[in-house]
Amino acid sequence: MALTPSNMLPLGTLAPDFNLIDTKDDIIKSLDELKGQKATLIMFICNHCPFVIHVNPQLVELAITYEKQGVKCIAISSNDVVNYPQDGPDKMKQHAKDNNYPFPYLYDETQEVAKAYDAACTPDFFLFNDELQLVYAGQLDDSRPGNGVPVTGQDLRTAIDALLNNETIDPNQKPSMGCNIKWK
Repeated sequence: MALTPSNMLPLGTLAPDFNLIDTKDDIIKSLDELKGQKATLIMFICNHCPFVIHVNPQLVELAITYEKQGVKCIAISSNDVVNYPQDGPDKMKQHAKDNNYPFPYLYDETQEVAKAYDAACTPDFFLFNDELQLVYAGQLDDSRPGNGVPVTGQDLRTAIDALLNNETIDPNQKPSMGCNIKWK
């Protein structure tokens, strides 16, 4: 696994629109219909990445906690499924079921959405406000597979809480780290 940092899309960037198939129900969905009332968290993840597997329970917990507060989480997988068939749509559907994903798990077959977001790794997190302006592009927390640090979601939770409470989000954000997106 190659440790890859996120690219840190500039704060204030408008969320690029998309229409992608949700592998959970095989229905094409747009950002406009999925966005949250108060915030939208776009997460680039995949099935096989050890960094994503490491944080999966926290992603589920975070989504359940914040959905009640008007925050919608959206997961997208953009990996090349020819060379990484374990990340294909059928496997995504099963993975979402096995991990009890409460959020849509979208398939970016062309990888155009990942490119539009300048996503680089899995997991890669992009938090947008109610006007779909980027307010946070950083890590979940300091935990990584094997480093002994508990997975708490602290960094991302701090940003979401600040957004919900109309407080300033620290612009000094640590990039996420994980496996590189598997480009075609």
